Amino acid sequence: MPSTSATPFHVATDRFRLFVDGVTDYAIYMLSPEGIVSSWNAGAQRFKGYAPDEIIGQHFSRFYTEKDLATGLPARALETACSQGKFEDEGWRVRKDGTSFWASVVIDPIYDGGGALLGFAKITRDITARKRAAEALHASEERFRLLVQGVTDYAIYMLSPEGLVTNWNAGARRIKGYEEAEVLDTHFSRFYVDEDVAAGAPMTALKRAVAEGRYESEGLRVRKDGSRFWAHVVIDPIHDELGTLLGFAKVTRDITERRQAAQELERANLALFQSQKLEAIGKLTGGVAHDFNNLLSVVVNGLGILQRRLVEPEDVRILDAMTRAAARGATLTQQLLAFARRQPLKQENLDLNEVIGSFEEVLRRAGKTSVDFTLDLAAQLPAVRIDAAQLEASLLNLIVNARDATADGGTICLRTAVADLAAGEVSTLPAGRYVIVEVADSGEGMSSETLARAVEPFFTTKPVGKGTGLGLSQAYGLAQQSKGDLVLRSVVGEGTQVAFYLPALGDGQPATAVASTAEKALVVDDQDDVREMAVALFGTLGYHVISARNGIEALEALKNDRQIDVLFSDVVMPGMSGISLARQARLLAPSLKIILASGYASDAAGDEKSAVDEFPLIAKPYTLAQILKELRAAP
Repeated sequence: MPSTSATPFHVATDRFRLFVDGVTDYAIYMLSPEGIVSSWNAGAQRFKGYAPDEIIGQHFSRFYTEKDLATGLPARALETACSQGKFEDEGWRVRKDGTSFWASVVIDPIYDGGGALLGFAKITRDITARKRAAEALHASEERFRLLVQGVTDYAIYMLSPEGLVTNWNAGARRIKGYEEAEVLDTHFSRFYVDEDVAAGAPMTALKRAVAEGRYESEGLRVRKDGSRFWAHVVIDPIHDELGTLLGFAKVTRDITERRQAAQELERANLALFQSQKLEAIGKLTGGVAHDFNNLLSVVVNGLGILQRRLVEPEDVRILDAMTRAAARGATLTQQLLAFARRQPLKQENLDLNEVIGSFEEVLRRAGKTSVDFTLDLAAQLPAVRIDAAQLEASLLNLIVNARDATADGGTICLRTAVADLAAGEVSTLPAGRYVIVEVADSGEGMSSETLARAVEPFFTTKPVGKGTGLGLSQAYGLAQQSKGDLVLRSVVGEGTQVAFYLPALGDGQPATAVASTAEKALVVDDQDDVREMAVALFGTLGYHVISARNGIEALEALKNDRQIDVLFSDVVMPGMSGISLARQARLLAPSLKIILASGYASDAAGDEKSAVDEFPLIAKPYTLAQILKELRAAP
């Protein structure tokens, strides 16, 4: 009987068939040359949902979508496999239950030994999860791309490892001015200023980003039009999973405005600190000078009496020396009061060119003949409100200081000019038009430390006995009391410029602190002697003064005379208080300047105590300087 044992070929074939049938991750099955399913493995049953007896003998096109069937894709797939030896594709396929999955498909033609087509081997894999992950990644990348492209406040772009621009967002276009086509594949060093390029800053930034994991800095950058801006820059290196450098992400922000604001704030803080320091020194100086002035008054008057009684020549000479010393002391206290802004000023609307012209000869004599003294006076200078005598004294001091600081053959120039300033452009001055009076010399200049203290009383770099240190402080006080400022600029070896900035009087601009003779003041006080003294003070200031003993009389005066410019009233009076009077006066004349005075403001009690904040209030006994201060501040 012949042997029934299987041949090695049949054994191998059976094993391969068992292997294919057992695969569950891939649908592996055979097609006839016409596309009829002739075999079906476990993977095909799992993916597509058909049992072998349900699908064998059916055309494989039933796995395709209606759209693919309409385009003839199943037939083209078999034709391509025959013509090219293989067909490979990805696309949607349909399960038995009608659901779809994303499939990776490979179709290979099968030939016999004679080259005749036996059919096709078809391998399908369900890669729906991978497809959805790829779509999610693409959607995420697209959202990120749209986000980056939509950002306009930041320039966000990528660089190659060599520093070439590989993409460009809307913020980069807005900040730097280049269109994407203009910068792609060009080196990012084009955005740096020439001096940074020469120093190798661009490539240094990339090297540091790689070495430190991040690079961050601020500096100047250049736009397409050549203008410069201050930029905050962050560069991050981008690596793949293996650590290979793919390039750099670069984020740039234009912080020019923020930097300018920070610098302006710093300057304002420094100016405020200097102002507060000088204000504190001024208060101390003013108090000391006031008391010292009173003491000097006693000394000077006593010396005057003794001079009338003495007859011996030697005694008279001693008294004369003492009188001159006392007079110098009185001048010193006046300078201190000037710095403290407590001196009474006789202010007038003046053309400074005329003031300087009338005083020119004295100023020239104050300088050295070996120093070239010049005047540079601007034409059509607006008037300012200033005390001419005090300004002349200040200019004389400045010329003497310039003379002492200037070597033979140097120059001193006294000039006038007009400037329109923005708020805070010069110290803390408000915006407006200002007249500048400047003394500039080519002398030795001052160090920054000396410049910071130059206007402090008694501060001087001159030898002992050569100066009091009050010239600049007196000029500073005059400028401040005239609602202006004194600005010093100096560089060692290059000279010094000292400039008054004084508010210009223009068309429609009201007079400042002191009234002209056309202005009228109403003084109200129930104490006769106090009222008479107040009337005298306002008369000294050039006001036409009328007075009233109480609030009722004052209201009648205001109703009968609409030309009254200032109301100066005591707070505590019988019948109607000064606060009630002020409120009713404001209703009668909204533009009226109102100043209240009281010897004991705390007695303005009850319902009216809080109303004191509505109006300027000075304490009795008041001084002319206090009245001047409130007149300047009154709206």
